[in-house]
Amino acid sequence: MAQISTNELRSGLKVEVDGQPYNLVSNEFVKPGKGQAFNRVKLKNLITGRVIERTYKSGDKLDVADIVESKMRMLYKEADGIIFMEESTYEQIKITFDHIGDSNQWLMEDKLYDIVFYKGQPIAVEPPTFMEMKITETAPGVRGDTASGRVLKPAITESGAKIQVPIFIEQGELVKVDTRTCEYVSRVSS
Repeated sequence: MAQISTNELRSGLKVEVDGQPYNLVSNEFVKPGKGQAFNRVKLKNLITGRVIERTYKSGDKLDVADIVESKMRMLYKEADGIIFMEESTYEQIKITFDHIGDSNQWLMEDKLYDIVFYKGQPIAVEPPTFMEMKITETAPGVRGDTASGRVLKPAITESGAKIQVPIFIEQGELVKVDTRTCEYVSRVSS
């Protein structure tokens, strides 16, 4: 297994700790006045989503996780999972709902998603950062509600995601949504 030194650590690196894959969230180099320098790192478990904090002595080595990321197109939903297809080989795989987690609200047919594989097994589905979606359900905006500044109202997108939109957005409109924060970004002109 490949190893990487603590002085080469950077955010976004995928490492293996205690037999589990982790994404390196932050790395802080600490040089105390007395004693040996060390790195304080925050790691997010790619399977469970838990964040842990660890310290490593300067010069320690960490194992690089066997992670492969692949862009795949969502084909359709089944009762126990979702079928994705590799664009270049047309190979299809089924990913169960427990590996999809919170990303389920962003899944739409015929869209590309990043699939994360750990030791050949799919462990996560990452939607694009920004997605264009149609608003399927929202209350109409009431005239005179804008006195207090930017007023938001709840809305549901075509994929079932619940987001907050400005009151001027109507049902059936196309909007751009940030999938990391579930926030409305802008209108999309058709």
